[in-house]
Amino acid sequence: MKISKLDDMFKGWFVGNFDPTLLKTNDVEVAVKSYKKGDYEEAHFHKIATEITVIVSGKVKMNGQTYVAGDIIVIEPNESTDFEALEESVNVVVKHPGANDDKYLVES
Repeated sequence: MKISKLDDMFKGWFVGNFDPTLLKTNDVEVAVKSYKKGDYEEAHFHKIATEITVIVSGKVKMNGQTYVAGDIIVIEPNESTDFEALEESVNVVVKHPGANDDKYLVES
């Protein structure tokens, strides 16, 4: 049995090709991400990975749409989204496959 702390992981990613990680793989990436109200990520997309975001708690906005606890958002390759935490929020994020350097910012 292995015991770790989420706070010790790279930005909440505990499965994937990160250091540290609990399972080093390029097959999938899994994270628990905590956000403060107002946290924002610029619009981006992935060319390879499908990204699944589960809103565990709080309220967020992605592409102008508001999501709350229990919502699951699937973003296919080449679909872009931005992200804003409208209140303190916790998300689980799964990317399949895990793909290093597969994040591209959307140019304005």
